[in-house]
Amino acid sequence: MTTDAIVIVGAGHAGGRTAEALRAAGVTAPIHLIGEERYPPYERPPLSKELLTGKIAVEKTFIQPEAFWAEQAITLHLGMRVEALDRARRLVRLAGGATLDYATLVLATGGRPRRLALPGVESPRVRYLRDIEDTRALQAAIAPGTRVAVIGAGVIGLEVAASARILGAAVTVLEVAPAPLGRVVDRAVGDWFLALHRRHGVDMRMGVGVQAIRDGAGGATVALADGGGVEADLIVIGVGIVPNIELARDAGLEVDDGIVVDQFGRTADPAIYAVGDVARSFHPLLGRHARLEAWRNADNQPRAVARVIAGGNEPYAEVPWMWSDQFDVNLQVAGLPRVVDRTIQRGTDDKFTVIQLAEGIVVGGITVNQGRDMRPIQQLIAKAARVDVERLADAAVPLAQIVKGA
Repeated sequence: MTTDAIVIVGAGHAGGRTAEALRAAGVTAPIHLIGEERYPPYERPPLSKELLTGKIAVEKTFIQPEAFWAEQAITLHLGMRVEALDRARRLVRLAGGATLDYATLVLATGGRPRRLALPGVESPRVRYLRDIEDTRALQAAIAPGTRVAVIGAGVIGLEVAASARILGAAVTVLEVAPAPLGRVVDRAVGDWFLALHRRHGVDMRMGVGVQAIRDGAGGATVALADGGGVEADLIVIGVGIVPNIELARDAGLEVDDGIVVDQFGRTADPAIYAVGDVARSFHPLLGRHARLEAWRNADNQPRAVARVIAGGNEPYAEVPWMWSDQFDVNLQVAGLPRVVDRTIQRGTDDKFTVIQLAEGIVVGGITVNQGRDMRPIQQLIAKAARVDVERLADAAVPLAQIVKGA
């Protein structure tokens, strides 16, 4: 069947932004947005923070008011699962047998929580956090005095730990690495967050392995590799996500820890694009492919890809950036450096900036309660220019001046 329709598989943040940006770019073709959840497109960062602690309602997470989609003639297919792609016939097959034809297909299938292969991990006391229903389940389970064990001290694990403490729970964090946040910050900053959580009463246990989960009459026990155990009423596992590549893989598209696309979001099939957490895109600033699990990528990369679908030819090339709020602390991280041979810290113990360099070039940066430094850090990374290290180390010299001279 001949059609000019655009079908977007995945109605999360990235899928929603794609549809929205297509209309903003002047695309008038029919747009179908298919999602397995019953909610319209929403942002995920509040799930472990403001939504979990009850500061906002579910509707505040939506990227647009519910009426927006009908007003923009974007057809939402919520609570629907795509079972297969037929590239030859250019159609997607939905659960139940229905099909949708496409001229252009965008895969925004995101990811799912990584599961741990542990005895007892199917316990009803075990929870993950990826969607709104997960947050609601955690809200129902956490009350003052609830014993919460968090497995994994990455961003999600620490945000859940902080929110649970705010809700009055007794929280223990278990991490096999020697320090938290090892995927996003250096050891010194990781140790700083270790101390932060301990100051707020979180029992932080680093360098410990988890062997099993055992249910009991009054709760569960997380059995540790050293022979010890942690008693818990609720166990939250936060050890990353697995990209949902199955549709692309089964359709013969290239996958490698994500759906492989070029700097314009295109797969090897010119009719198919991928965006968001599932896309392993070529990044012009990094000079390599990377899969970015961050709000900025879910928000801005789909906009860039939508403009390409509408006829543009500008790649997505923003500096990778993410943030996390824990207790009263704001963490921001820019860049995705593979090699760092020097770090420079500016500021005080409770408000500081760490700048990462490789051969005199700024390749990354971390701010703690110092968000105003993030923009110039990103500018320095984008310039990839050598800087005067002595001036960079002088906190009296504004970073904006260094950007001008870079």
